[in-house]
Amino acid sequence: MDIINNYFEDLTASQKEQFAALYDLYRDWNGKINVISRKDIENLYDHHVLHSLGIAKVIRFEPGTKIMDFGTGGGFPAIPLAILFPETSFHLVDSIGKKVRVAQEVATAIGLTNCTFKHCRVQDEKGLFDFIVSRAVMPAKDMLKICKKNISSEENNSLKNGLLCLKGGDLEEELKGLKGVHQWNLSEVFEESFYETKKVVHIPLQKK
Repeated sequence: MDIINNYFEDLTASQKEQFAALYDLYRDWNGKINVISRKDIENLYDHHVLHSLGIAKVIRFEPGTKIMDFGTGGGFPAIPLAILFPETSFHLVDSIGKKVRVAQEVATAIGLTNCTFKHCRVQDEKGLFDFIVSRAVMPAKDMLKICKKNISSEENNSLKNGLLCLKGGDLEEELKGLKGVHQWNLSEVFEESFYETKKVVHIPLQKK
């Protein structure tokens, strides 16, 4: 938990309590439903919570912003972001029902009121959102094809509406041909070696 306090110094007492509660909750749920590698659960804050919050180092969501977490798994990156941005709404979607259940149970346990959950394929989701966030779910072009329909054209944030993806490694080939893409190296904000090749990628919606 100290690692979160080190990089996010303005947390309220309530936010600190919510972040602190995540370890026991995920450890307990992970014993029943594997949403994080069993070998990696000890690195929950270093590799999962902080990684999710990398998005908050490139944008501060305006109140009322609507976000969908594409393939949320056990709730990453949405749950850490929902703690940090209580006035932003998050819709967590995954095609695997038991993973959605873990995310929902964790959110309920820590008292998050700005999250909704849906067990479905994103192809079947009809809602409109300012941003789609994801954590290495699939190649960016494939993801954009699936959820372009879900990105609202009404913009209220410092970045244009679109995808905000947590990615790693060399992305040159994956992002080739996409317009307006911007990448941020998380190694420039987080000093841990885990982040040496980790990036936040913004792919804006291309208006016709």
